[in-house]
Amino acid sequence: MIRLNKYNIPFNKFELEPLIDSIIYDEIFQQPNSNYNQQELLEKFNDILLKILPKEKAEKISLFFFDQFDTIRRELEHLIFNFYANDPASNSEIEIILAYPGFFAIAIHRLANVLYKLQTPILPRFFSEYAHSKTGIDIHPGATIGKNFYIDHGTGIVIGETTIIGNDVKIYQGVTLGAFYVSKNLSNKKRHPTIENNVTIYAGATILGGSTIIGENSVIGGNVWITESIENDSIVYQKQSPIIKKQKTENEYNYII
Repeated sequence: MIRLNKYNIPFNKFELEPLIDSIIYDEIFQQPNSNYNQQELLEKFNDILLKILPKEKAEKISLFFFDQFDTIRRELEHLIFNFYANDPASNSEIEIILAYPGFFAIAIHRLANVLYKLQTPILPRFFSEYAHSKTGIDIHPGATIGKNFYIDHGTGIVIGETTIIGNDVKIYQGVTLGAFYVSKNLSNKKRHPTIENNVTIYAGATILGGSTIIGENSVIGGNVWITESIENDSIVYQKQSPIIKKQKTENEYNYII
């Protein structure tokens, strides 16, 4: 039996959750009523890192991480307009920032991916799981995702660690970009698919395998199951006709009294 009290958990997760919100809203979106100035936020983040890393490495990661905020901000500003243009139900850019789960999940992923590339322990996965808990969208921090990535609705989306997604890709709720099977000895292998530029993947589609490539400009229909590569400019859909039956009227039923 594993004894949970033998693990020395370095920090309380409730220390980090408000810090993530502050990074997103105070620093990235530069809200006028910020809780912290940048120096205070940097110090608080560095305090977390010092609980899991040596001082020199923690300080290097903190500085590099915060240096990326301007780049991330510029990308997200452009992404807001991409969301607004793609969703006829959107009423304003502010609504997208505050209330769109897909946008929030992508914003958090950009931060988590920076930390992942810096080989930061624990925190990249914590960032992604925080977004998952808020949105129902599970993006591994290691996933490589290009520009103008659009998520519509988003609930139930799973994107694995070695997934590569190009530019101008759109995906809908319930999409899985996953591996054929899970085995620890495959941890350093590409296990998840590659989605090339300008691909649209509709709700419920499942695409599996590290060698599976969805060619650019393709459309993947809802609920399809794909384990082989698809050529550029393809349309993939299920050829299945629905069965439509007329409802019986009340006097057609036989009642037993």
